[in-house]
Amino acid sequence: MTRLPRAKGKEVVRALQKAGFHVSRTRGSHVFLKHPDGRGTAVPIHSGETIGIGLMAAILRDVETDAEEFSKLL
Repeated sequence: MTRLPRAKGKEVVRALQKAGFHVSRTRGSHVFLKHPDGRGTAVPIHSGETIGIGLMAAILRDVETDAEEFSKLL
């Protein structure tokens, strides 16, 4: 099993955009992303903070990808 990648919120949003997601809306410091096939997730953008391991696992579960594929997008 590959370790979960460590990344900041903006890096996660950029990687998901490469995977075909688009920003559907923002609310405060959270960016909501949608894929044309219906998958979606929310990513918090807090300056200088890295996304925690548990939240990264939830985001990857929401977008139905694994850590290895996501690491390639970063």
